[in-house]
Amino acid sequence: MKSMRTVIQGLSVRLVVSQEMSLSMCMRLRYEPSDPYAVRVAFTADGSDEAVEWIIGRDLLIDGLKGPVGEGDVQIWPAGERDRGAVYIVLKPPDGVALLEATAQDIKRFLHETEALVPRGSESERIDSDAMLRHLLAEG
Repeated sequence: MKSMRTVIQGLSVRLVVSQEMSLSMCMRLRYEPSDPYAVRVAFTADGSDEAVEWIIGRDLLIDGLKGPVGEGDVQIWPAGERDRGAVYIVLKPPDGVALLEATAQDIKRFLHETEALVPRGSESERIDSDAMLRHLLAEG
């Protein structure tokens, strides 16, 4: 039986504005086994209810803990000691660039929980291709 449990983790990150200045933000990571390749990420500034949402590939996050990955809108790389350092995430929306700094251990903890639900490499077993095809045909 497929687990429908959702993994959600909130953590504090820094929006790096310059070498001298950064702003504290909240980042909420959400993983649903029904969409096994994606992690939904919502960012809010401290004290704000307005969230900015992105979808980042789970593999990109996993690989970004080990070395620089990504091209285009999302890039991720580690800094500092393994598991004790930071992870940098660059997001490039149409109107600018955001550089975020998160704690590697927090990201690793979240990803460990997702892999307990859906081991890496078994994602395709979670996709209901018949339902996806019905949906695409209904829209077409």
